[in-house]
Amino acid sequence: MTALALIRHGPTDWSETKRYQGRADIPLSESGRARVKGWRVPFPFRDFAWFSSPLARASETAEILGARDLVIDPRLIEMDWGEYQGFTHEDLKARYGAAIAENEARGLDFCPPGGESPREVIMRLRPWLIARARDNRPVVAVVHRGIVRAMLALATGWPMTGPQPAKLDWSALHLFKLAADGSPRVERLNIEIAVIGARS
Repeated sequence: MTALALIRHGPTDWSETKRYQGRADIPLSESGRARVKGWRVPFPFRDFAWFSSPLARASETAEILGARDLVIDPRLIEMDWGEYQGFTHEDLKARYGAAIAENEARGLDFCPPGGESPREVIMRLRPWLIARARDNRPVVAVVHRGIVRAMLALATGWPMTGPQPAKLDWSALHLFKLAADGSPRVERLNIEIAVIGARS
């Protein structure tokens, strides 16, 4: 099986204020950049092939972490949050009322107006996963919260309703293994990479 390690990008001004970022190309904040400089990827992962989302907050995180021969792949971009982009959850509840809870209850088919559902995220990830399994080379990918959650759903069968199968540390590395057909399974979550004082 092929090892696939996922790391979420470092903090931005929007993530620090809990705004949905989606496809907005928000850079790392100054504090986020300093925090990522305090992360240390464990030795076995440093020699993996490195991939990143095309958004600056992900590619800069990868570069700070010492990625070599970084490959930017558009299929790793964050979920499209459509009309919800730039708002906090509290903003959306005030604006849309009960419609927000009804949309969230759809789980994998939750879809912001004009945006993308987690199921659609999984569909665009599948060809990339198949390609990585065929290469059979271990991979680190610096991505987004939506991508990691979609991978967890795909690996565990979680329908994105009810409790999440595991709590995810967003200052950690999450390791999956890919079968020959690209199907992922969880190997180990929350592998520590943040030194003391560098947690988000």
